Amino acid sequence: MKLEAPRREVEIVQDQNGLDLMLGELEKNTETLAIDTERASGFRYSQRAYLIQVGLADAGIFLIDPIALNEVEPDWNSRVAAELNSKPWLLHAATQDMPCLQELGFKSTQIIDTELASRLAGFQRVGLGAMVEELLSLELAKEHSAADWSLRPFGSEMLTYAALDVDVLHDLWASISQSLIEQGKMEWAEQEFAALQNFQPKPTPEEPWRNLPGLSRVKDIAKLKAAAALWLVRDEIARTTDIAPGRLIPDRSIMAAIDKVPRSKHELAQNKAFQGRASRSKLDTWWQAIADSSGLEIAESAPNTGAIPHHKNWERRFPEAHLRLKFTREPLVAHAEELALPVENLLTPDCLRRVCFEPAGDVRSQLAELGARPWQLDQVVPLIEAGLALAGPEIEKLP
Repeated sequence: MKLEAPRREVEIVQDQNGLDLMLGELEKNTETLAIDTERASGFRYSQRAYLIQVGLADAGIFLIDPIALNEVEPDWNSRVAAELNSKPWLLHAATQDMPCLQELGFKSTQIIDTELASRLAGFQRVGLGAMVEELLSLELAKEHSAADWSLRPFGSEMLTYAALDVDVLHDLWASISQSLIEQGKMEWAEQEFAALQNFQPKPTPEEPWRNLPGLSRVKDIAKLKAAAALWLVRDEIARTTDIAPGRLIPDRSIMAAIDKVPRSKHELAQNKAFQGRASRSKLDTWWQAIADSSGLEIAESAPNTGAIPHHKNWERRFPEAHLRLKFTREPLVAHAEELALPVENLLTPDCLRRVCFEPAGDVRSQLAELGARPWQLDQVVPLIEAGLALAGPEIEKLP
């Protein structure tokens, strides 16, 4: 059955009356809150929340418009945080929403993530729509999932879409939690939820322009400088105007421009692969960046970040680590299948690779230091220790 409208009353919180009403309801509420956010990824440079959905299990749904509230009461988020942060939260794919919530001062001391729980419970399709359809026999609307939520006013269909995302979360968690209990995995889930408290987004790389697709294959220093210059000026414009960088010129246009570095603005303009909404309107800017790029001081290779080398190169460059990974990963994959969960949830690939690349002797202590949960240690340490032991004789045969 398609869920056409929320099953509870919905209030739009965009003025003082709506804010006071919501705070009054939150003050009375003692149950877990269903939380979601809507951003404008792909449209705006900022990853801020443009709408925050709060669903109360025993009351209604509140749709918070932070842009409108900023005009009404600059300190609105402090008042809301005093109520939100003291209660447990229920989210789907929590790590996607936590950064923009934390930006507003919202951080719960207890988080339940229904997507993570779905993975642990062994479901194959863990998106919100798929889980709601499988467990609740309800179909959610999808047409506004990629909408520009920075635009005002909101359409009624957009607000309905946003409300439905939290309308179903309490029922969904009730079903998933039962599955976890039946499989003896609830303690695992609780440990995973506790670990979410320490979640931090990946820090921005020292030279983010090096992540341009295909740039790792470029060795010519002049091309690298041109790519860096275009990326940096694009980022500056995007940040200043709050427009997603790819809406100015996409990454592929930067790579097309440096494939054969142009010698003039006319030559850049003639490059048909150099496309994008601002590819011609800001042609002077792009050309000036390329023309001045020779003065950039960059290294031919990326700075050392402490990351281990990519595992695809291990067989040739680090054969010992390759053998350790081969003999340890295979039993983990098999065990994950037995437990009906993704192998990356049994142990993150990075943890296993670090143990194989830089073994410290005590596998349990090393994995614990890398962030593995107690339940994971109990499941994987014997398998990894056995795999390392099997790899030993093969390593001795290496020339």
